[in-house]
Amino acid sequence: MSTMDRQQVLEVMKELPDPLSGRNVVQMDQVSDVVCDDKSIKLTLSLTSHSALLADETKQAAIELLRCKFPSVSDVEVTMGIQQRPVSPLGQIGLMARSVIAVGSGKGGVGKSTVAASLAYGLMNAGSKVGIVDADVYGPSIPHLLGVSGRPEIRDNKIQPADADGLLVMSMGLLVEPGEAVVWRGPMLHGAITQMLRDTNWGQLDYLVIDMPPGTGDIALSLSQILPLTGAVVVCTPQDVALLDAVKAISMFRKVQIPLLGMVENMSGFLCPDCGKQHDIFGSGGAKARAEQLDVPFLGQVPINMQIRERGDAGQMSSLVKDSAAAEIIRKLCYQLVRNLADANAAQPPLPSLSVL
Repeated sequence: MSTMDRQQVLEVMKELPDPLSGRNVVQMDQVSDVVCDDKSIKLTLSLTSHSALLADETKQAAIELLRCKFPSVSDVEVTMGIQQRPVSPLGQIGLMARSVIAVGSGKGGVGKSTVAASLAYGLMNAGSKVGIVDADVYGPSIPHLLGVSGRPEIRDNKIQPADADGLLVMSMGLLVEPGEAVVWRGPMLHGAITQMLRDTNWGQLDYLVIDMPPGTGDIALSLSQILPLTGAVVVCTPQDVALLDAVKAISMFRKVQIPLLGMVENMSGFLCPDCGKQHDIFGSGGAKARAEQLDVPFLGQVPINMQIRERGDAGQMSSLVKDSAAAEIIRKLCYQLVRNLADANAAQPPLPSLSVL
């Protein structure tokens, strides 16, 4: 090309998909401030905060695309920004969240709540707006893991969620006295979950993580009836007895038509801090193999880690994603989850229900 202009740059950028919508970034009005000549291209590329974890790789993809299409250009500069895009209300309760992710397991004791909290903090630490609902009504552990307590306030007929270092939290553990048992039948459970979702002042979220009760009870059916879940993550440990129950959880989610976003293998080996040798106490790799058999994406392995246990017991889960040996493990889990969502959106982009601001 003898003389490059802005329109030529925009035509090329149409080949780059927006991770959230699956549509091209020009169509979604995410490319601005284009300045170009025969030697340089400069532009701003703005993604929503939902795609914060993918910002770096999307920036690199844009640079490589422009360099490929304009080989004579020596200087390509892409500045990343944040696009403010309205969130569409979900389901009959009008929840304002772009993605609602259920974290479940076939049985208790596999670290489901710890993984749910880790995913929530990992997504938040990347720059997304995140909330977490503790739907394990009979055994709520999220308040303890996150270090929050006390009854939530009511303002303008809305429950104000607890704030755990920036993460919005709602749990039955905040609504009943410590140590009090919840003895409810199915309809009461349904009502409690609906209230925590509908009557809580969540604001506009990128992600709402739901910590499910273990097993295959009523909660998944209730959730599938009141709002469209983006999908579910199943947590299990490597040994066969845990995998058998994880398969049941996967079957449950499929029966209520909740997509499977991935499987996490928790307690996958123990790296001894003294000798440096890894010990596969519960085995290793079982969940990955089973995920492949069941055609479920595999998000990754989380080894037995003293910092995860210690900070969970101390109510300091938020620090795991910032200054612990587990931080990179959590980041990779979150990245793979968001990457899988983006790939699904690119394969079958949903129709936008609201125009871009």
